[in-house]
Parts: sequence; C-alpha cells; structure tokens
Amino acid sequence: MSLTLPPPPDYEGAHLRHVMTSAAASLGLEGFENRLGLPAANITVVLMVDGLGDALLARYSGHARFIASAWRQASRASILDVGVPTTTAASLASLGTGTTPGEHGLVGYDVLAPELDRVVNMLGGWDAEVDPARWQPHASVLRRAASAGASVLTASRPKFAESQLTRAVLSGGDFTGSARMDARFTRTAEWIAQQRPAKGAVRQGPAPTQLIYLYVDELDKTGHRYGVDSPQWLSMLEMLDAEAQRFTADLARRYGDQASVLLTADHGMVDIAPERRIDFSAREDLLAGVRHTGGEPRLVQLYAQSETEPGDIAAAWNEEFGDRAWVLTKAQACEAGWFGPVQERVSGRIGDVLVAAYSDIALYHADRVGAGPLEMVGQHGSLTEAERRVPLVQLAGA
Repeated sequence: MSLTLPPPPDYEGAHLRHVMTSAAASLGLEGFENRLGLPAANITVVLMVDGLGDALLARYSGHARFIASAWRQASRASILDVGVPTTTAASLASLGTGTTPGEHGLVGYDVLAPELDRVVNMLGGWDAEVDPARWQPHASVLRRAASAGASVLTASRPKFAESQLTRAVLSGGDFTGSARMDARFTRTAEWIAQQRPAKGAVRQGPAPTQLIYLYVDELDKTGHRYGVDSPQWLSMLEMLDAEAQRFTADLARRYGDQASVLLTADHGMVDIAPERRIDFSAREDLLAGVRHTGGEPRLVQLYAQSETEPGDIAAAWNEEFGDRAWVLTKAQACEAGWFGPVQERVSGRIGDVLVAAYSDIALYHADRVGAGPLEMVGQHGSLTEAERRVPLVQLAGA
C-alpha cells in the first residue's frame, strides 16, 4: 500500500448523501432527517451542478459572482464530501437514495456484474440484462417525498426521463426536460408557478410543498472536452451563474423566503495533460491474473482471476504506480471505509484491486474502452481534495 491513505468519505457527517433527505425534512415531510440543518422552506430546489468542485468555485469565483457571493457567507455555505469513486453515477445514487455506495451498489462508472461475468456501465450505457430496480433496490428520496405528500419534479435533459440511472436512483414525481440549460431553469419556474399563486395573492388552502431536483451537466461535459482551465469552461460557468441568478431572483420575488435554492455538485475535476494519460493495455505484467478491468481513469478497478491473489496484482501496480496512486486491495479499501457499509450483493461489484491516482495521471485500458476516452482533458474519480470536496450553497431562502 502506497504512502498514507486519504481519509475515508465522511458518510455520517457533511456528505452529499444527506442533501436530498435534509431538503425533504426541511419541507416538513415525515420520515426524513435534516442531517445538514437546512432552514425550513415550502419550496426547495436542489440544483445539482455536475462537476463543480469546491476548489474550482474558489479558483474561478470571479466568473460566478452571484454564486460566489453566497458561497463566501458562512451562514449560507459549507463544504461536503462525496463517496468513492468521485464519479457521477455513484454520487447521484447517493444523493438520490440517501445511501452509501456500498449500499446502493453503483460503485463506479464501469463495474463488474458478477452474475453476468462482464463489466457494465452505470451512467449512460446500462447493460440490457441489468434491471435498475434489482441492481439498486432502495427507494429514491424523490419517490418517498411524493408518497409523503410533496409535489415532486425532476428537471433534466429529455434523454434522462426514462434512463436506467433515473429509474434506479432518481425516479418519482413529474419530469420536465430540455437540452438547454436556460430552458431547464425556465420550465422549473413555470412548474412551480402552475401549482401556487405568487406571494401576497389570495389562495384557498395551504400552499403545496414542492421538492425539485434540477440537473445541470454542461460544466462537466465542457470540462471533459476542453478542461476546467479552458475559456469554454469559464464561459459555461458564467452562463450557469447568470441563469442561477435570474431563476433565484424570480423565485424570491414571487415567493419570498418560502423558496429555498440549494446548489451542490457530484464531484470536482482536474485537468490531465495528454502525456499523462497512460494506456496500460500492452502491460502484460500489470494485467497478469486480471480477468476484467473497470472503474474510471482516475480510479481503476481490477477484477482478479479466481486463482490469482489480489495482493499479487496490487504489488505489481504498486511497484509501477505507487509514487502516483494509492493501490489497495478490496479488503483494504473496505476496511478503510471507502465505500461505507458494503452489502453482500454489492461486494462482488467492487474491484479486487483499486488504483486511485493522487498525482496528475489518468490510466486507461484502451483495448477495452477504445482510444476515444484518451482525448478527455478533465478527469475525476479519485480521492484528492479537488475531486471529492463539493460546495453546498444556499442561493435563496430564509
């Protein structure tokens, strides 16, 4: 095992998995705990900005002046931890179910389905033989909130309305979709308005309680393609800031402190230079005894042949990358608390050996994934501070 391990995710403390459940509790819904101490509201919008790590917001706060103005206030902002790996599927599953990766089972981008003996994708390319409801059996927070009496909405891209990831961890309530960021904000505001009068208007009966999940993935897509230090990424951050300001001002004007808007993220991102993107496909010494490879370039998961000791694989990878990555067996990672409590049905999905980069490298098995992913500039997946720390910012509300 190389160097000192990073601390495990703070699953019981300030963690992303408590955001949606705390938001539901702040609405007064029964069956939820407000672990993050969110202020009471009647409308709560959880604005999930894919890829906006806390370090990036700190570095480029001048390009997000509205968001940064709240982020700088201790009463309105905090830093959250995310789970292992620091990747969208795992983080959205924790947000959407309130559980740890070891419980929900979306333990990487590509993970082994032991019952199929093949690696399956957990984001946009689920295997046809993998049933989302069986793979992830915990009820989503959105569905539970709807059952508790709230009006619930997801605003995202149209293609995610019935995606396997949505069905697995974010199902429940209404859905509105648009490929454009600004339209997602606009349609969310329209949905809220359809169910309630503006502040000061005459109404009959109590106003409906509303929980909204609003997903923005443009920063993540731009970061992967161009990098987080690129003009394109900064331009997208400025667009997000402008839309968030417009949306928040409209809610505040209509509903005052009844409406709370919470911005958070699923992971951060780091740029990896082309010469630091390493294809290990030809390394027979590293692949000896490996039956499958999975995970992501910043946290590779290696699945051993039945007759191979994981420790032998770990030793080879530690010799090659021990000065640039944390190399652990599954037993060591689970003992260290990386995945939280690991249920029996999930254990086989986790790699027998984990290689988590802490220097600026990304590791690829191009023979399996193809050469295309090596073009990605922005990366995430490991446990560095830049990848695992995300903001929680209250943009509007009491």
